Amino acid sequence: MEAEVLKALIAAMTAAGFGIAIAAVGCGLAMGLGLKAAVTGIARNPEASGKIMTTMLIGLALIESLAIYTLVVALLLIFVAPQGVSFTGLLGQ
Repeated sequence: MEAEVLKALIAAMTAAGFGIAIAAVGCGLAMGLGLKAAVTGIARNPEASGKIMTTMLIGLALIESLAIYTLVVALLLIFVAPQGVSFTGLLGQ
């Protein structure tokens, strides 16, 4: 039984690590592209900088929320899933 829990813990930590890594890379790329587009837009039309800045900040906040959601799921995987739960029992096997 302890070996099952240890395997589940290792699997949960591995999944959480990969999930956070993929989310960080994806959110970083998306934020960089969004910032690049905003700066380009402001450089082409400085009068519209207020609207562009507002839209950019809202977009960056939404992108960052995706990384935070991934962190919450990763923490749930690490701290809740392997606490003596038999995954085969949950699957009905």
